[in-house]
Amino acid sequence: MLKKLATAAVVLLAFAGRLAAQQPPVQSRADLEKERATIQKEIEDVKRTLDETHTHKRETLGQLALLQRRLKLRESAMRNINTQINVIQGDMNESWREILKLRSELDTLRVQYAQSVVFAYKNRSSYDFLNFIFSASNFNDAIRRIQYLKSYRAYREERAENIRRTQDLLKGKIDGLKVTRQAKDEALKKQNRERALLEDEKKEKDAMVNRLQSQEKSLKKEMAAKQRQDQKLAGAINAAIKRARDLAIKEARKNADARAASDRAIAADRANAAKANRPDEAAVAPATLNTVKTSAKSVFSSEEDVHLTGDFEINKHRLPWPVSGTISMSFGRHEYIKGIWHDNAGITIDVQAGAAVKSIFKGEVQSVFSVGDVQAVMIRHGKYFTTYSNLSTVSVTKGQQVSTGQIIGRVGEIAQLEFVLSNEKGNNLNPETWLRP
Repeated sequence: MLKKLATAAVVLLAFAGRLAAQQPPVQSRADLEKERATIQKEIEDVKRTLDETHTHKRETLGQLALLQRRLKLRESAMRNINTQINVIQGDMNESWREILKLRSELDTLRVQYAQSVVFAYKNRSSYDFLNFIFSASNFNDAIRRIQYLKSYRAYREERAENIRRTQDLLKGKIDGLKVTRQAKDEALKKQNRERALLEDEKKEKDAMVNRLQSQEKSLKKEMAAKQRQDQKLAGAINAAIKRARDLAIKEARKNADARAASDRAIAADRANAAKANRPDEAAVAPATLNTVKTSAKSVFSSEEDVHLTGDFEINKHRLPWPVSGTISMSFGRHEYIKGIWHDNAGITIDVQAGAAVKSIFKGEVQSVFSVGDVQAVMIRHGKYFTTYSNLSTVSVTKGQQVSTGQIIGRVGEIAQLEFVLSNEKGNNLNPETWLRP
């Protein structure tokens, strides 16, 4: 029975160790404050965009999407502050443990020092010290007794210094704890402010939802128009990716055939040379060569494309934004009000009309095409494709090499950029996970 319990205890300890190892690293207060500043900046950007859209007077699903995004950011700010408070409380608890430990050490040092003082007081007369020295049995013993007295005096001085040092450490910890308490009080005030703002913004969002629901018919019509536009864009993207794939496969086959022909010619030359050197022997048959196949991983298997794909993937989470603005509609399927859904192929970024749009990475312009009355640019980065739609003007041409940050066009009067990120299979990826925070 005891053996089974011991085995179970070992298993539980090992499992607990694995759980501890899987726990995410604790963020520092400086990192949390930096994260909070980033969230607050995003909230301010959303607020500025909302203020601009409110000048249009007519409420739209785009405004509702901005309100919903602001709520998510506010909730992130609340979580950030809660984490800060937990970290600060942990620091306070640690400080208290250190203060109690220092107080205990200080009490022990004081008791020891008091004992040494009492002993010194009882043996304070010069006669006692001299008697202690001269009562030695020989000269060497007397020297040892003198060294002992010196060591004892040094010990007392060290005890006194330890008491002073421990008192200073204790004072520093108490002062630090006061500062940490003030930081916690400030964090609690921020928490209360954020909670009040969150409640106000929830009311604002709910009020807009109620007003928009009264316009359900016109909103469904508006959403249907956007979905038709998105379908046209998706069709153009898929067609362009197919053309790029077909061309890559054709080029790969052409290169493979050229290499195979070259290999056959070299083999034939070697066979003829061997036959000329040894006419009495049977001719050596050329080796059978297999046609080189394209990479199973990607049809874009040229050396240049492989490097470009790798560079693009390495920069995931660090790619620059195509334009400075605010995401009004995120990637994926979302319900904006009851019964009105939209599945966004990319992200919709609200910007100023005429804003410059930049390539997020180096590559080749795969296609420039129209989607209704707006234009779009697709750029290929190895096996990845980025598409920038709702442009009024385009400053690049098909086949042109572009660099990271190069201006490729400007946003039209709709004041929104549709940004789509796709792979060679035509699958859409969430751009927010690739762009820098």
